Amino acid sequence: MPLYAIVGTDHPDSLSNRLSVRPAHLGRLEALKSEGRLVLAGPFPAVDAADPGAAGFTGSLVVAEFESLEVARAWAEADPYCGAGVYESVSVKPFKHVLP
Repeated sequence: MPLYAIVGTDHPDSLSNRLSVRPAHLGRLEALKSEGRLVLAGPFPAVDAADPGAAGFTGSLVVAEFESLEVARAWAEADPYCGAGVYESVSVKPFKHVLP
């Protein structure tokens, strides 16, 4: 199955929304992981720190296998972060894993 990179860019000051729906967001990622389709996932801290505290995050990256670009886009649009207004925009692109 092909890989796709999903990049969500957060609205400014969306940390409280992000935290409120994070369990549902992580549940969807855990489902991909259990299916063996998740390559990596994580947020972009707003500051150079493992725990950005109140600075929050500027977005997220997910690299996973999907049947097609359309399926990847539909999965991304159904993310709780979209529904809760965390993401200002979401980009979905084909991804070619080269290294490691």
